[in-house]
Amino acid sequence: MADERTEEAHPNWARLVPDEAQPWDTLASRVLVDGFRVVLEDRARTAAGVEVVYQYRPRGPRAVFVLPVTARGEAVLIRQYRYPLRATIWEVVAGGVERGEDLPAAAARELAEEVGGAAAEWVPLPGFYPQPSISGVVFYPLLALGVTLGETAHEETEVIERVALPLAEAYRMLDAGEIQDGPSSLTLWHARRHLLERGLL
Repeated sequence: MADERTEEAHPNWARLVPDEAQPWDTLASRVLVDGFRVVLEDRARTAAGVEVVYQYRPRGPRAVFVLPVTARGEAVLIRQYRYPLRATIWEVVAGGVERGEDLPAAAARELAEEVGGAAAEWVPLPGFYPQPSISGVVFYPLLALGVTLGETAHEETEVIERVALPLAEAYRMLDAGEIQDGPSSLTLWHARRHLLERGLL
């Protein structure tokens, strides 16, 4: 499926685009960090005429977040070690969208790599901006249904444990604040309505 068609798959995805008219004027820009995670420093003039210096990640990078649900009604979560936190935390399947890759392909790839999963059905959930004050990154969550599990293909740097648990337990954890990764929590929250409508929760 082409990326343009994919982004019509949820009513708010098409609105995740920059405004045509900007209230701030960019006066100068320089690259502070180049490479995989670019960081810019701009000098800008606000709508009130005040000049500010702003450091941020520019618009462009995208990531997918997937809540896998098996035919038996189990949520498939992961416990992943995160070096900046020096902690292992609960998450849903997630990963960056590679250059030239469309959203369904990225979601299917991450599902296969992280939990060895393949989905019978995909339900797009509302996209969102995770840190709009400092980042132009856009996150696209999806619900994967009828997931079957096989062999994982973790990267050498990943420390991931796959955990299948009843959906009710996953949502107990969410409601109890035990899932502290923000994008994972929001993915679960948006998926709840669909799971209730289907009688899975």
